[in-house]
Amino acid sequence: MYVPRFNALEDEGAIRAMVGAIGAGELVTVGEDGYPLATRLPVVWEDDRLVMHVARANPHWRSVPADTDVPALVVVTDAEAYVSPAWYATKAEHGRVVPTWNYSAVQLTGRVRRHEDPAWLRRAVTLLTEEHESGRPAPWAVSDAPATYVEKQLRAIVGLELAIERVEGKRKLSQNRSEEDRAGVVLGLRAEGGARESVVADQMERLQGQP
Repeated sequence: MYVPRFNALEDEGAIRAMVGAIGAGELVTVGEDGYPLATRLPVVWEDDRLVMHVARANPHWRSVPADTDVPALVVVTDAEAYVSPAWYATKAEHGRVVPTWNYSAVQLTGRVRRHEDPAWLRRAVTLLTEEHESGRPAPWAVSDAPATYVEKQLRAIVGLELAIERVEGKRKLSQNRSEEDRAGVVLGLRAEGGARESVVADQMERLQGQP
């Protein structure tokens, strides 16, 4: 991922928090025909690995041969929005402005391994469930479902585990613009009225004053 210095997100805690908050990423591997395959999957970042699973009906898992670690990429994206050059204060000064796109993303690169063992799959779905249910007033647990039903559901998925070798974080939130230009972008995004535009505006405001 191309990451200019001023867009680099290097704080591991912030990166892990982003991945945890989004909770899903695009798994990219290479198929037998040499073309890339991509599937959006729920992810849990545990220690130095990502735990995932895919529907057995999805042929993507076949790009990961049994007992083999293959190169893979997982892309986790946060809110994103178009930025109009009309919002920049410098437009009125010299007009040398162009549109851009603001976004935050994390790319995790490593090697992925396939898992079909029922015990591994049960732990994987338990991890995922606890990740999203633990904060609820009455959290649902895998053990709440009938055992025979869970066993049937586990047979319908394939586990995937990415051993993380490289983590790259990027937040492109107009850090290279002047304070006046950034303020104009925030106002413009809020005027758009969309949910994702509001999230990006919030992120830009939180970033003010940070290195």
